[in-house]
Amino acid sequence: MRRKLIEFAIGDHVYLKVSPMKGVQRFGVKQKLAPHYVGPYWILERKGNVAYKVQLSFEIRAIFPVFHVSQLKKCLRVHEERVEVRDIKLKSDLVYEEKPIAVADRKERVTHNCVVKFYNVLWSNHREEDATWET
Repeated sequence: MRRKLIEFAIGDHVYLKVSPMKGVQRFGVKQKLAPHYVGPYWILERKGNVAYKVQLSFEIRAIFPVFHVSQLKKCLRVHEERVEVRDIKLKSDLVYEEKPIAVADRKERVTHNCVVKFYNVLWSNHREEDATWET
């Protein structure tokens, strides 16, 4: 009852929803740094009531270009929020794998009963500024 129809016009810019590979965990943390949308891409035409054909970039041309509206998100500002796909190896079902590359730093926090070790982990598909502290 509370659903609203999502519609796009031809020529609108939209983001495409992607997700990391299921079952891949980073020390117990799931999808923390994962980009959920890539793009923006242009809408070329409407295919039926709830599907749109999108002009994809050269890097992901192997993916079928027609998507359901639940996989698209409206783009409000085109050039400032661009998420590049070149660094991410997308598969045909729009999933990618996150792997830890290196441990940049180590810390220990001593509590009353135990010593907790923390590691600053660098992740694939991310910059050094996006490294996270993991236990």
